Amino acid sequence: MADDQDRTEGQNGGEAKARRILTDIAPRSWEHPADKAALQALRRIPVFDEVLRKLFGFFGEKPIRLAFQANAVRVSPNQFGRVHGLYQDVLKTLDSPEAYPLYVSQTPIVNAGAYGMESPFIILNSGTVALLDDDQLAYIMGHELGHILSDHVLYRTMTYLLLQLAQMGFPIVGLAARAVLVALLEWNRKSELSCDRAGLLAIQDSETVMRTMLKMAGGGDDGETSLQEFIVQAEEYRDSGDVADQVFKILNLIGSTHPFWVIRVSELRTWIEGGDYDRIVRGEYQRRGDPDRAYQEDLKEAAQAYSEGARDILDTMTAAAKRMGEQIMGGFKS
Repeated sequence: MADDQDRTEGQNGGEAKARRILTDIAPRSWEHPADKAALQALRRIPVFDEVLRKLFGFFGEKPIRLAFQANAVRVSPNQFGRVHGLYQDVLKTLDSPEAYPLYVSQTPIVNAGAYGMESPFIILNSGTVALLDDDQLAYIMGHELGHILSDHVLYRTMTYLLLQLAQMGFPIVGLAARAVLVALLEWNRKSELSCDRAGLLAIQDSETVMRTMLKMAGGGDDGETSLQEFIVQAEEYRDSGDVADQVFKILNLIGSTHPFWVIRVSELRTWIEGGDYDRIVRGEYQRRGDPDRAYQEDLKEAAQAYSEGARDILDTMTAAAKRMGEQIMGGFKS
């Protein structure tokens, strides 16, 4: 039942917070409209399928999987037992149809990823495991599981491969592949917004999620940082109206695989305040196998998400240009 609750044992033997098991939840329930819009745009690129087929054929499933996993340790009850226990809770809460393989890779960079083609898996960097507490780490695993359940992993793997090949100057990355890479990066950033929601649903504690984002942005521990100040910073960034800020926001994201953490905090708060999160936790969500909403309705919602953002930037740039013109003309008159 969707209203079942699960209460798990904490790492110190105490009782952990009750989480509602989201039985049969469909990934559509947490997917961000901008994610859907970017994916639709991606699939309309004429050479998209051709580039993907060439990459898939060039590498193949097994070599890619082995390349990712060769320098990592598979999590099990006897390998990273703490991580394994947390992962089992996440799988249960999101009612995952499979226990996808989970690995820990030795690197100080605080990050994680979901990869694969036909057989998805998750990799946690050891820096992430060391930095985060249990609930924060569970959020990260829920986020990555969200990528798998939303069928993001093929495109994410292709993005990673194209980035690596581009950096190496590999000849397969010609103009067509570079165009696909730019579009993949745009979609990839939007897909992160969807899976931030999946991570929240996995642990059902919004403050912990935002504290995790704070840690991922700046490191440190909970005692030396202020979540409230970070939220204010996020709102200031989102609301900044100067045209230079808008230009730098765009330039800073070109080539980036992830949106900035302050943006992700703001996006998640907007979703929570809109009531969708509470409705899902109450059991009001789409189930696997339920018919999709009308295609046109999905497109309309996605297009609105994009058009509103574009209109905001256009309005800001228009106003700034007008101010600049007035200042210039004023200078001539003085």
